[in-house]
Amino acid sequence: MGDSPAIELTLVQAGEEVKREEIIPQNGSQLKGPTLVHYKWWIQMIIYSILVLSTQAIGTLLGRIYFEKGGNSKWLATLVQTIAFPILIPFLFIKPKKTNKNIEIIKKPSFIIVTSLYTILGLFIAGNCMLYTIGLQYLPVTTYSLICASQLGFNAIFSYFLNKQKFTPYIVNSLVILTISSTLLVLHNDDPSENNETSRQKYIFGFLSTLAASAGYALMLSITQLALQKIFKRESFRLIIEMSTYQSISATMVLLLGLFASGEWKKLVKEMNEYELGKISYVLNLVGTSICWQFYTVGSVGLIFKVSSLFSNVISILGLPVAPVLAVIFLHDKLSGIKVMSMVLAIWGFVSYMYQHYLDDLKDKAEKRGEN
Repeated sequence: MGDSPAIELTLVQAGEEVKREEIIPQNGSQLKGPTLVHYKWWIQMIIYSILVLSTQAIGTLLGRIYFEKGGNSKWLATLVQTIAFPILIPFLFIKPKKTNKNIEIIKKPSFIIVTSLYTILGLFIAGNCMLYTIGLQYLPVTTYSLICASQLGFNAIFSYFLNKQKFTPYIVNSLVILTISSTLLVLHNDDPSENNETSRQKYIFGFLSTLAASAGYALMLSITQLALQKIFKRESFRLIIEMSTYQSISATMVLLLGLFASGEWKKLVKEMNEYELGKISYVLNLVGTSICWQFYTVGSVGLIFKVSSLFSNVISILGLPVAPVLAVIFLHDKLSGIKVMSMVLAIWGFVSYMYQHYLDDLKDKAEKRGEN
């Protein structure tokens, strides 16, 4: 986990054991193997990044449209963020390619450990999704997206303690700038309610909910990376799909209980009939939102596999300015001066972190050339 690998590690599952396979170059083809693996790594990372960037922006906008056009169920708006896991099940039947490789046996983690892990991650997801839903209901998309930038700072802190992430001047600079960016929004809110319905108290509640969700999501990413390093000790496309599917199942069960226990399910038919854009648009909105967030989960977990939890969060932060711009165009959100300043600071913080990642990549390549 880290920068692009010089040798690809492919893993397959066999009964109670997992086989870690290492490609051994033959006939003096030492340069071709790593080169092909290097390009494959970049292609996979680009695909996962596109998934995160596109689905995050679209899912956020659809969620806001749901509330603006007559949707009121927090539990339903949260449930659709996890319930689309069945679309991933066919990918579980894809068999890994068989190649001639040296094989190292790794013991498969016990069923109890894996079940406990997915249960904990599912609870994290359910709680975070609810907090994000509250924030999206009470805040404009522009404000909501900028507050979400704080999750990079939380992730850096959790990665330091859980994943041994090193702090450098550029990373510290990024954290400070992102903190200032979020603080500006709560200390200077020139229009706490852009539709004249949300009170100052609800604005603060939405702000704190989104901030807490960002912290929880950052912690979940670090726990995921720790699990990959200490429990599974392998990486494969199948494991990415397994993690995305099983943690979504766990979260969906919790949210379904909440939906029925709260009694909100009784009002859904009336809500659909009164939806401003019509019944078909109501259903399409929920289906589109659920598909977007499910593929967002796949992209996020994939980036943790290929790089780290902190990098996965960085790509998520990179996509945050997209949603506010689209919200200004399609939802007519107001882009005040303080929000522009906050957005510039958020982008500055992101660039600062990415520069550190660029320096680490140069250092790693220099070390590998020295070893060769």
